[in-house]
Amino acid sequence: MTQDSHLTRRRFGYLAYGVLAVAAVSTATGFSIKKGAAAGDLSANLTLIAPAGAGGGWDGFARETQQAMRLSGVTNNAQVLNIPGAGGTIGLGKFATMDGRADTVLATGSAMTGGIALNKSPVGYKDATLLARVAEDYDVLITANDSSYQSMDQLVGDWKSGKKFKWTGGSAGSIDHLTVAQIARVNDIDPGTITYIPKSGGGEAIATLLSHTTDFACTGYNEVSDQVEAGRVRALGLAAPKRIAGIDIPTMTEQGHKVTMTNWRGYLGAPGISEDERAQLIDILDATRKSEAWQDALKRNQWTDVWLTGPEFESFIAADQKQTDEILKELGL
Repeated sequence: MTQDSHLTRRRFGYLAYGVLAVAAVSTATGFSIKKGAAAGDLSANLTLIAPAGAGGGWDGFARETQQAMRLSGVTNNAQVLNIPGAGGTIGLGKFATMDGRADTVLATGSAMTGGIALNKSPVGYKDATLLARVAEDYDVLITANDSSYQSMDQLVGDWKSGKKFKWTGGSAGSIDHLTVAQIARVNDIDPGTITYIPKSGGGEAIATLLSHTTDFACTGYNEVSDQVEAGRVRALGLAAPKRIAGIDIPTMTEQGHKVTMTNWRGYLGAPGISEDERAQLIDILDATRKSEAWQDALKRNQWTDVWLTGPEFESFIAADQKQTDEILKELGL
């Protein structure tokens, strides 16, 4: 089958799946499909779509939001609906068909930016309404505790001299994969030569390190913090712009390897909602963000508050897409 045939079938699948999604959300919420203007007070009932399966990063983000909304009284009824697949683009494809649904928001983030590019998605951020960037966390570079590597300089020195390594992390094109590529880029190593073995999460990545089937992993710090603290794996650097309070790990940048890869998370509104509805949704998210329950969630998940809306959020999205596209092209993806 030709590439064009694959793309045609994929686009048809997105559209067909989108129709099913409208029905699914309507069933989940118990409301008819209608313009947001008819929804009145959007804090009365709100559906949060997590474009990933239960237990994933977006699912955790959406459920923490739901819990904070409930505990703080920001919403009367908030519920989460999972629509997994293709780096969040299945959920985005469905969401793009929900024109005017102001009572529904979609969790988004850096993984979706990668999914849009990697899957050559026929839908993108332009097919939804940008609401807000809410939180972020950072990847950590780890190796097995019995590894001979004690520092990033030692690793990079051997890598540049021609030594081959096996890397692991999340799916191909994920923030983990992009972080590995960025380490290569800033050290004049061709990202196209990286041997990367994708896994479903930090737990599986650690298993490959401990069995010595891989050498290094990049993954979200919050996924492996307990293993780092227990001494099963050694952390060599954080892909953060500066040290994170409470985490005794040097950044890659302070070690002379200028790598900052943000695993950000936020929310999108449906296409076709009014400016008043958009403002109301942003107010709901902002009130949630300021609640004690959400501040507790930030601490528990080791997330950083990076609230951003409006034109600044639009500029951030454009820059994120540009950087992601460039790195994926260098990776040959």
